[in-house]
Amino acid sequence: MLPKSLGHSNRSRGGVLVNSFWQDVRYSLRVIAKAPGFAAIVILTLALGIGANTTIFSWINATLLNPIPGLASPNEVVALSLGRPSDNPFPFTYPDFEMMRNGQHSFAGLTGCNPTPMSLTGKGKPERIWGTVASANYFDVLGVRPILGRGFMAAEDEKPGGAPVAVISYRLWQTHFGANPGVLGQSIEINQHPYTIVGVAPAVFQGSQTGMRSEIWVPVMMEAQLVARNDLLHDHRYFWFVVLGRLKPGVDPKQAQEEMTLLLKREIKNYPEEHRGHDSVTVYQLWRSPFGANQFLSVLLPMLMIIAGLVLLLACANVANLMLVRSVIRRRETTIRMSLGASRWRLVRQVLVESLMLAIAGGVVALLITFWTAGTFMKFLPTTDFPISLGIRVDRAVLLATMVISVLTGVIFGILPALRSSSTAPVTVLKEDTGSASGGLRKARLASGLVVAQMSLSLLLLICAGLFIRSFMRAQQINPGFNSHNVLIASYDLFTSGYLDASGAEFDRQLVAKLEALPGIRSVALSNRVPLGFGGGSTAVKPQGYIPQANESMETQVAIVTPNYFQTMQIPIVKGRDFALQDTMKSQRVLIVSETFVNRYWPHQEAVGKQLNSDLTHEWFTVIGVARDSKVNGLNEKPTPFLYLPEYQVYRTDHPGGSTMIIIARTTGDPLALGKTVENAIHDLNADLVVFDVTTLELRQQIASFGQRVAGTFVGAFGLLALVLAAVGIYGVTAYTTRQRTHEIGIRMALGASQNNILRLVIGHGLRLTIIGVVLGLAASFALTRFLRSMLLGVTSTDALTFSSVAILLCAVALFACFIPARRAMRVDPNVALRYE
Repeated sequence: MLPKSLGHSNRSRGGVLVNSFWQDVRYSLRVIAKAPGFAAIVILTLALGIGANTTIFSWINATLLNPIPGLASPNEVVALSLGRPSDNPFPFTYPDFEMMRNGQHSFAGLTGCNPTPMSLTGKGKPERIWGTVASANYFDVLGVRPILGRGFMAAEDEKPGGAPVAVISYRLWQTHFGANPGVLGQSIEINQHPYTIVGVAPAVFQGSQTGMRSEIWVPVMMEAQLVARNDLLHDHRYFWFVVLGRLKPGVDPKQAQEEMTLLLKREIKNYPEEHRGHDSVTVYQLWRSPFGANQFLSVLLPMLMIIAGLVLLLACANVANLMLVRSVIRRRETTIRMSLGASRWRLVRQVLVESLMLAIAGGVVALLITFWTAGTFMKFLPTTDFPISLGIRVDRAVLLATMVISVLTGVIFGILPALRSSSTAPVTVLKEDTGSASGGLRKARLASGLVVAQMSLSLLLLICAGLFIRSFMRAQQINPGFNSHNVLIASYDLFTSGYLDASGAEFDRQLVAKLEALPGIRSVALSNRVPLGFGGGSTAVKPQGYIPQANESMETQVAIVTPNYFQTMQIPIVKGRDFALQDTMKSQRVLIVSETFVNRYWPHQEAVGKQLNSDLTHEWFTVIGVARDSKVNGLNEKPTPFLYLPEYQVYRTDHPGGSTMIIIARTTGDPLALGKTVENAIHDLNADLVVFDVTTLELRQQIASFGQRVAGTFVGAFGLLALVLAAVGIYGVTAYTTRQRTHEIGIRMALGASQNNILRLVIGHGLRLTIIGVVLGLAASFALTRFLRSMLLGVTSTDALTFSSVAILLCAVALFACFIPARRAMRVDPNVALRYE
């Protein structure tokens, strides 16, 4: 136990420190208030730098740090996929999931799910929503407890078709049931089948894939009524089930990955053909799950955060220079305080407190900016039926991050001026005049060093901005292999409306004939996918004469299309012919392949007339045409093998990629002007059929350049800010050093120096700093921009035009910034300058 006197002493010392701190705060506020112009510039500069970071952090917080809101202990939950990390990720077949779930020992629980479109029927017109079919332990494994009722029971995972129950989302409960607490036990009709509501999910939980909102959850045993595919519970070929697991305590993801791969290899022995190319399992942390938005955001957002951090460092360097200049003006005051007994630590603390006050003020303004900018992320996405939902908002984590960033910023830009301003001996300062002060010259050298750092960072940021802007411009110029101009698209789903194969095929025939007769439509076709859009499907193939290598995947992407598809999309058929109305169920099975498909499986051979087998129907198809390659999933992808199958030969409401069919209509004028006309044509055939995603192919293509647009916009803004800060920095230091050398300039002019000599003297100093900064910045850019390679389209990470243009631009801006103080120096009166102090 401490002696009473010692305890009293500690409390007294603590009280003194607190009082001293509040004295520093009050003094700092008075000093800041005396220089409102200086304070406004500093606060605005810091607000822009801090705001850039808090904006990007708000996006990271809503996605990478909180990938599935509502989970209990989310760090224990991982995502699993077929394939190695370097492969394209695949979900699992349901039999694979069952085998792993029943044989594993690494997970406290293993669950699976699949998002799928559904129709709410039974009350008025059908309404299209997105829901999820999931294994019965779904809510238990994720640790999500419904706010009303229950999740699924183990018995609801046993009998196919025997679990017609549903858990609805909080949003659906609010909008369709008026938040009625008696909703449990009520019936809801999905795809014309009745389900009993057994639970309501919490508001925060929207589903288990980042960025995608589900409105309803149904046991996987009901998949036949909900997922457009036959008997997925026993299909060893169709990869559709997304698997998540909660690790047991003490088990790391690598350990679980090894066990899952071992279990899969045992299953492969029983089904080798079905698993060709899929012989391993990869376990991912949720923040980089390959299923959902984080597959893309886990690359984009950290890169933006690093660039935003550079902007903040640049802002700190700029403010530190302003503080250094200001410390020269206040150095006599500082020296007098030291002479009167103030310790160096007290003076350092005083400057740091002042810096913290400015930084906190900048943080408050940055927070206000973030309230506006946090929501801009979703504005880059085109409107789509896909239920994209990212709950980006300014929450407690963003507030805490803003506070931490503000404090760190205050320390970073305040520490150098604080140490420098308190390092000069009082006797030296009190004896010397301002123009010859060695302390002033030392501060000028430090300020010059900070300017070099500013120029280097500015060049790096500008080069990054230039690369992304050029990448976005190139993305608009890349030929995707089809013509998206004047093309209307609209979607409908026959499976969710209860159509069977025969009635669905007849509906499509009638619809195409009806649309072709509409004025303003040049050509029309149907497809189950559009290039560079969401969705798609694949089929395992056996090309005639081709012998696969060991474990070579034969999965090939496929589109189901009607005649005139290639004419409507303006994809050239380089050999053979297009599909015709005569290609029906009763005629020879035919297909069209892409050029890359031919080059891979039949190099240097005539492809037309070749045959291949598809696991879609397990029939042999004859190649009747070869189509020019086109972009499928992304603008930066390499050409990939692709198949086109005729809808009227292989029509199924459960075709690959889902049951949605897309109308593709090439128009003579504005496509959207015909949107209502096309909807009316569909409703003439079925008044209750839901039509969705009525838009243009050009707008849908924006999905493919989403990353380039986000990066180009924000990195471009960061680059512009960097340019302004660099100009202000070089101007401030040049003006400061010129002022410090006023006496010297007066002597030079008195000895006969011309105005041009003075101009060269001042500009030469600024340009030397600029050139040093540019050289260092170019070296840093060459070393670092290679990490942007995966985000760039049509431009290399060391693009010579971008590097040279940015370097010239920065030098030109610096030259202009130096010219202003140089011109002022040229007009100095030698008589006044010689008397300058």
